[in-house]
Amino acid sequence: MLPVIALVGRPNVGKSTLFNRLTRSRDALVANQPGLTRDRQYGTGQLGKRPYLVIDTGGISGDLDGIDGLMERQVRAAIDEADHLVFLLDGRDGLTSGDEIIAEQLRRTGKPITVAINKSENLDWNALKADFYVLGLGEPHPMAAAHGRGVKSVINGVLDAFPAEESDSDEQDESGELQEKGVQIALVGRPNVGKSTLINRLLGEERVVAFDQPGTTRDSIFIPFEKDGRTYTLIDTAGVRRRSRVSEAIEKFSIIKTLQAIEQANVVLLVLDAHQGISEQDATLAGHVLESGRAVVVVINKWDGLDPDEREHIKSEMLRRLPFLSFADWRFVSALHGSGVGHLIEAVDKAYSAAMIDLPTPDLTRVLEMAVQEHQPPLVRGRRIKLRYAHQGGKNPPIVVIHGNQTEQVPGTYQRYLVNRYREAFNLHGTPLRVEFRTGENPYQGRRNKLTKRQVGKRRRMMQHVKKR
Repeated sequence: MLPVIALVGRPNVGKSTLFNRLTRSRDALVANQPGLTRDRQYGTGQLGKRPYLVIDTGGISGDLDGIDGLMERQVRAAIDEADHLVFLLDGRDGLTSGDEIIAEQLRRTGKPITVAINKSENLDWNALKADFYVLGLGEPHPMAAAHGRGVKSVINGVLDAFPAEESDSDEQDESGELQEKGVQIALVGRPNVGKSTLINRLLGEERVVAFDQPGTTRDSIFIPFEKDGRTYTLIDTAGVRRRSRVSEAIEKFSIIKTLQAIEQANVVLLVLDAHQGISEQDATLAGHVLESGRAVVVVINKWDGLDPDEREHIKSEMLRRLPFLSFADWRFVSALHGSGVGHLIEAVDKAYSAAMIDLPTPDLTRVLEMAVQEHQPPLVRGRRIKLRYAHQGGKNPPIVVIHGNQTEQVPGTYQRYLVNRYREAFNLHGTPLRVEFRTGENPYQGRRNKLTKRQVGKRRRMMQHVKKR
């Protein structure tokens, strides 16, 4: 088992910056604003003598009301899971009463603790250490997470306390991945549609902060789990609002992280609010998911408490506003009460299988021939477009490459016709399908010009011969 290290401390002491440094990533959102991290963020350590798991946590403020109380419960869960605690302090602020309260709480856990004094650049490290010895938690370690100074010394000191296991380094593959992420599922939607509540319901535990306040989730949180022997990774994302309503820089970075999560995912759960209906922002976000080519499951949340007439109206309105997602599986659930949630993973598996399907070239070509036989491509300047054969050009989403003549002239209506034929033939439910066209080189192109030049040269020589005579 890999050592598990939790980073704890007051808000804005640099835990997320240290997390990114220890994982050699930019997974944690970082800004000069307290309370930015609210959920537990896990990462694989890439710095130090051996691999490890590190947990980024929210700041401990001591306030147990509202969202701060939920954040503190997340910190407690991280402490319970950890084998070693790194207590992070701010060297510029010095020792505060809040630090002393946290130190007393950590001491009661009975777990090994390493005191790290962050933001120590341009400070006298010897004098700084003397101020923090009064905590009684061992020797403090000055460092600067933003610049990397002293970070490796801190993590090596932590890892020295664990017995060496040869299997840790042997199991690491060439790509440096220590764990198989499995099917990656991103939950996206507007703020306050219930994404975090849905994740907690899927996992059966309070894994992320779910609070009745828009914008509770600010970062993208990756949560691996296993169901029926199969590995998955849930990605909780920040809610996406219209650009005109986004003013804070933090929210702009959160949206960027959400869009990156969509690109990284295999399947996207597009979460909508049944009570709010489809907004312009929902349609825009759905369009972005479609452009990314990711498999989609549309989840209409808060379905409880609606009478049959309201449900029928909502269904028809959603299908009218999002006709381009007709290929997706639509699921109506209540994340709060759990109704319908148990079948979501089945829909995810179905969509993922369709996105990763292998399409044999003979079968693709046969479907193309049947489609052309039933409905010929249109004429272009009196010449018929000829589509000869097809093969698979990629997965996630499936790409069908069709070769022929004048393929650049294939109209959009005929392209959609071919997409529907392939979708029906291979039962590609839940994933977009892309058709690309390639035109083969014409071996006779330019030959007429060459013959003309040859004839001109021959005629010129004949004229010269006539003049000489």
